[in-house]
Amino acid sequence: MVNTSAATRTGAGLVLLTLASSQFLMTLDSSVMNVSIAQVAADVGTTVTGVQTAITLYTLVMATMMITGGKIGTMIGRRRAFSIGCVIYGAGSFTTALAPNLAVLVVGWSVLEGLGAALIMPAIVALVASNFPAAERPRAYGLVAAAGAIAVAAGPLIGGAVTTWWTWRLVFAGEVVIVVAILAAARKITDVPPEERKPLDVVGILLSAAGLGMAVYGVLRSGEWGWVLPKPGAPDVAGLSVTVWLVLAGLVVVRIFFWWEEHRVATGREPLVQTSMLGDRQLAGGLTMFFFQFLIQAGLFFTIPLFLSVALGLSALETGVRLLPLSVTLLLAATGVPRLWPRASPRRVVTWGLAALLAGIISLVAALEVGAGAAIVTVPLLFAGLGVGALASQLGAVTVSAMPDEMSGEVGGLQNTATNLGASLGTALAGSVLISALTASFLAGIATNPDVPDAVVQQASVDLAGGIPFLSDELLDQALTDAGVDPTTAQAVVDENTAARIDGLRISLSVLGLITLVAIFFTRLLPSRPVGETVQSSA
Repeated sequence: MVNTSAATRTGAGLVLLTLASSQFLMTLDSSVMNVSIAQVAADVGTTVTGVQTAITLYTLVMATMMITGGKIGTMIGRRRAFSIGCVIYGAGSFTTALAPNLAVLVVGWSVLEGLGAALIMPAIVALVASNFPAAERPRAYGLVAAAGAIAVAAGPLIGGAVTTWWTWRLVFAGEVVIVVAILAAARKITDVPPEERKPLDVVGILLSAAGLGMAVYGVLRSGEWGWVLPKPGAPDVAGLSVTVWLVLAGLVVVRIFFWWEEHRVATGREPLVQTSMLGDRQLAGGLTMFFFQFLIQAGLFFTIPLFLSVALGLSALETGVRLLPLSVTLLLAATGVPRLWPRASPRRVVTWGLAALLAGIISLVAALEVGAGAAIVTVPLLFAGLGVGALASQLGAVTVSAMPDEMSGEVGGLQNTATNLGASLGTALAGSVLISALTASFLAGIATNPDVPDAVVQQASVDLAGGIPFLSDELLDQALTDAGVDPTTAQAVVDENTAARIDGLRISLSVLGLITLVAIFFTRLLPSRPVGETVQSSA
């Protein structure tokens, strides 16, 4: 009996390690190359904008195909969908590692890896449900979610180290090796029989992909185009930014998608998504909190690395090291909360987690007022890690336990759609607010600085009206020297850039703080009882 129990625990541990490793790998690609964009661009003969486009398309493919990926998993089996997704993802990683130009990079990284992730990530949610009893799921979901969040924090460290010492291509070559190991271990994963195969809702797939694609793409390009009013030189329609029209058009198409799904149900056909699921308060609450978690998390991981690498001049590797405190407390919270408080109220844990996130944001804003060095991010990141870990320990179990086990694939698709939408919006919002505040503060600062001549102020207003880049003092000083600006004026402009950069970071973080307060309000949608007591079973 002892040996059987030990074997069972070992098998469960291997399954959990396999699923957590998959989540880590899928999430890693969204952050690992952010510190290596310049080298990637040089190696494949493109610009920084070209590589950023590839990263954007990776997120876009995932966001638009998650619901479809979840549905395919219910039709062919979750483990089979997981394995096929791994093969596609591995092929994408291999293609990316050898990419000679941007076109091949986009095919490998954005398309193949994005499609593979769209099959893998919903399947992970369903496979946790089929491999762990209800009482163990909160801890299992917490560890899987923690693996994804740690990947966000560790990505810059891994990417910075590999790029600095070797080449960025080794990151993707290493992913191929990890995928092979995951495929070998996937045979130990218990699956549930797939549902009866019915015709796939092709119209629903096209509508959901088009609606979410337009909305997400509009948000992702908002920093370049402007949110409402177009930036100088940016396209517009009827005097408004294309971002507004894309988001509105996307929302309209999403509404048509819901109408189409309801129509299919009414006519006895299989829908892509059972829209009645969204009427469940617990599921809606879990999806809402997933959206807020990834929005805030993505915003923080956009602003804090910028502060460390640009404002303080740390290298890519040093920046990654400074983000490690978040990973430590995140893992402690994600694993410790279910273990120490297995019957804790999800609503209470998530509320306290958001409070810890808010404390981290507020402490960082306060530290920016002082203007200290890199060490000022340590305590805020410890708080932020506790907050994200607390959310990770609860939300996966909250969403899946809201529906019968056989619907976990659809829940996984919705869950990962919510997280990708949140991450896309968080990055775009934090970046847009940061650049707008930085521009306004910089232009106002040089306009009132007596050491900056009027001619320089006017030229800066013309050149920077469309948005000022987030430049380090060293790069700006070099640019001013190359332009022939006298040293006194150049130093005055650099000083204003320093102050404006801090203003932009502070305002961007303050917006994230306000969003965290809004998220706390929506925690009332979460169940107050342990999710193990609210698990529903199929009839």
